[in-house]
Amino acid sequence: MDQNSPDYEFTNIEPTWQKYWDEHKTFKASEDTSKPKYYILDMFPYPSGAGLHVGHPLGFVATDIFARYKRMKGFNVLHTMGFDAFGLPAEQYAIEHGVHPAISTEKNIANMRRQLYQLGLAHDKERSISTTETSFYRWTQWIFTLLYDCYCDPEEQKAKPISDLLAALEAGTVQANTETKKIETSAEQNADVWNGLSDNEKTDFISSQRLAYMSELPVNWCPELGTVLANEEVTNQGRSERGNFPVYKRPLHQWMLRITTFAERLLEDLSLVDWPEPIKMMQRNWIGKSEGTEILFELDAIPGEKLRVFTTRADTLFGATYMVLAPEHPLLDTITTDDQKASVETYIASISDKSDLERTDLAKDKTGIFTGNYALNPVNGKSIPIWVADYVLMSYGSGAIMAVPAHDERDFEFATKFDIPITQVIEPFEKGDAQELPYSGEGRLINSEGYTGMSFKEAGLKITQDLEEKGCGKLSIQYKLRDWLFSRQRYWGEPFPILHGEDGEIIPVGEDQLPVELPPMEDFRPRSYSDPDTLPTPPLGRATEDWTSVERDGKTYRRELNTMPQWAGSCWYYLRYIDPTNSEAFCSPEKEKYWMGENGVDLYVGGAEHAVLHLLYARFWHKVLYDLGHVSTKEPFGKLFNQGYIQAAAFVDERGRYAPATEIEEKDGDFFYQGAKVKREFGKMGKSLKNSVSPDEVCQEYGADTLRLYLMFLGPLESMKPWSSKGIEGVHRFLRKIWREIVAIDGKLSSKITDGDETDAETTRLLQETIKKVTEDVEALRFNTAISQMMIFANHLQKVKKFSIESVQTLLQLLSPFAPHMAEELWNRLGATDSISLSQWPSFDPSKLETAEVRVVFQINGKFRGNAMVPRDASQEDVVKVAQADKRVIAHLAGKEIRKIIYIPGKIINFVVG
Repeated sequence: MDQNSPDYEFTNIEPTWQKYWDEHKTFKASEDTSKPKYYILDMFPYPSGAGLHVGHPLGFVATDIFARYKRMKGFNVLHTMGFDAFGLPAEQYAIEHGVHPAISTEKNIANMRRQLYQLGLAHDKERSISTTETSFYRWTQWIFTLLYDCYCDPEEQKAKPISDLLAALEAGTVQANTETKKIETSAEQNADVWNGLSDNEKTDFISSQRLAYMSELPVNWCPELGTVLANEEVTNQGRSERGNFPVYKRPLHQWMLRITTFAERLLEDLSLVDWPEPIKMMQRNWIGKSEGTEILFELDAIPGEKLRVFTTRADTLFGATYMVLAPEHPLLDTITTDDQKASVETYIASISDKSDLERTDLAKDKTGIFTGNYALNPVNGKSIPIWVADYVLMSYGSGAIMAVPAHDERDFEFATKFDIPITQVIEPFEKGDAQELPYSGEGRLINSEGYTGMSFKEAGLKITQDLEEKGCGKLSIQYKLRDWLFSRQRYWGEPFPILHGEDGEIIPVGEDQLPVELPPMEDFRPRSYSDPDTLPTPPLGRATEDWTSVERDGKTYRRELNTMPQWAGSCWYYLRYIDPTNSEAFCSPEKEKYWMGENGVDLYVGGAEHAVLHLLYARFWHKVLYDLGHVSTKEPFGKLFNQGYIQAAAFVDERGRYAPATEIEEKDGDFFYQGAKVKREFGKMGKSLKNSVSPDEVCQEYGADTLRLYLMFLGPLESMKPWSSKGIEGVHRFLRKIWREIVAIDGKLSSKITDGDETDAETTRLLQETIKKVTEDVEALRFNTAISQMMIFANHLQKVKKFSIESVQTLLQLLSPFAPHMAEELWNRLGATDSISLSQWPSFDPSKLETAEVRVVFQINGKFRGNAMVPRDASQEDVVKVAQADKRVIAHLAGKEIRKIIYIPGKIINFVVG
């Protein structure tokens, strides 16, 4: 710290104070129970090889400002940053650059840390983690073994150890329904059913209850990437989000997580969190709860076999004139008659590669094939044909529907195309209303024997009750939420802590053998395939035999060769921040209880793109840990805030390709790239639009404090904000203005600064107004308006002849969360010995807002001509006298007639002259 430097030399000031904070561990968090805690969390970033652009730190700077503010308000703050470093992006980057992902990931993390910390982020660096560290993913694997060894108790709706279920089954207090794979309560103890099952049947039933289980099901197979993708990694066009390659549906044995058993709790507990309502709605829609009726249709030619359907409109059952099965329905092969098998198989092959979106597109031409068989409508006994069609999915309900063409648009189009009968069973309450079919509105029943004339709601309940009495229907709840596909055919991910025996036995690796470390492999690349029917071979299958093969109790086991998805580590990283070096547990119970408090993380900030999946998955894991007593809160993230993003100009050539924004030339309002004209548009700053601006460039030219301020000054934190390199200069001038008001040209303190109390009443009033405004705005994350208020006060200081050292110290305290480096430097030059970051946030004194004098502006015909301080209770006559004594007013009134005087007390006096 050069006390003689007269200029704002941010290139020296910023690294100096960053070094000071590191050496003094200024922002180290500890479990100081004498203070209230505040846990601030940023959404887990992955270390991009391209580094940061100025849009990335938007949320990070915002949380840093808030953390610094809370620390000055007396809170014990936990704020750090780690890296979600496993997964497809990191592996693809390594492959593209011909290096091992361990090397490229470490390099990318180091670069990202450098970029982040040059911004002066007040993180506890000792708590920083990466998902690729064995000390971290050891506990990811441990949590997976918990999921494997747990089930969801259907009565209590909570996770419990599998050993509890086994004990209950052996005691006969619950029964295993091997047909429905459901746990049923027992009126009296009877262990005969369970004891009568074979060992294989028992194993199969227990597997059907585990929260982590293996299942063969249609998955998203991308041959070009050589891996299976989760639904969220596939675009609406049926292509991979990464690389835009074709994705196909193929059956594969995969690890799944039974998140569906927590659907109701995931819905209900949204009431416990302070989240934006649109985010809650997105979660509700993704879970997709529907209340309706489960109906069993007997099969005309197959005695004892039944089709189960779910409908929210039981009132339309008399209008069901056909049924439709999804192509993946397990009974399709049984139901299809011999003379229709070839046609059905040809049809299924023709639609096998369609995405779910393509299959359910309302605008597409409806396709399907008759199976040759019929079902019996349970309310009237009529035979109705069973078809197979791609617009029905196995992923919702039972994979079978009763089709009511008179009252459903898709069914109507299908029935019309294939000449299937259409029976209207609902008419509007007002018969004069339009009834053009399909009619999906409210109304009363017609053509429904025994129910005709009832309202649709009344009939729906009565039909359901009658079906239940007959044993072929009941009230039911369905969810759109599907179990979570948890396997990836990648190298760069957490290995599963699972061993497979030759006889199909599955056993988890013991806790004392964790972590199962990722083996070093030179050839880690996934195999890509030109034939979409070739199933994947995981890269770990090429690991050495001493890794893939394990001897235990005289038996040989093979390790699981798939790896976990990138989502795994991000499900629980916030808990590891609390206790990152603990080798005995993923987190100390005492530390977890302190930092999570009553509501979990106090403020979680990140992009809305993670509104559903990351948040849903993390909530699921947290609830399992809560049920098992490992965490103390029902929800992980008490308050959520979604920041907006930075938008910047992008340039497109005639082929639709983006040109580098840094290489664009502007001539007479047009834009050119390498001599060719390009079109300017605006979009989210990023690699794909080639319109990134590096924070390194901005920090080098203007300093980190300027970048921090500008990112916050662009507009409301939650909004989309346009980037302008020109606009940043204004913010930089604001910081220089404050510097010049405190530091004179000789490097010493400005002669305007006085000791003692503030003597200028207007400075006192405006300072209190600034304290009040900045405090309220920071609390509400309205950082742009807080900066505006500080600019107003800085402009005032520039105009007055003197101001007290206390006033300028207060301004620096308000400014310090926003521009911490400069604030520290000036605080130190004003004589302080401790860090401004550890000083107490200024308190607002409302009594000082009321001053004895106020400043009144003088106007002539609405134009500013001067101002002066007058007593607050001065009359209009007194103010007129003061104004008319001002030299500038005298000059502009000379020779003119005053026709009217307009006075706004305490603010403006305006002379209207002719």
